[in-house]
Amino acid sequence: LIEAYEARHHPIAPPDPVEAILFRMEQAGLRRKDLEPYIGHSGRVSEVLNHKRPLTLEMIRKLWKGLHIPLESLIQAGEDVNHQQHA
Repeated sequence: LIEAYEARHHPIAPPDPVEAILFRMEQAGLRRKDLEPYIGHSGRVSEVLNHKRPLTLEMIRKLWKGLHIPLESLIQAGEDVNHQQHA
């Protein structure tokens, strides 16, 4: 009963994809350069981490497979990308 009340009145928002990436970086002791195989060149990594470029579906897949970041944490950006591509 308490869980249902909390879920209805105090829902927890999904994490921001960039925050999820930064959290994994901190956990694993990664640097921005370490993200290049998953996101692209250093400029692109910087754009993503500064919220200037959304994650693409390919980036999401690579981050999920390579760094084991949960899809639920990354998917929010994927929805924005799909919407922009079809708009």
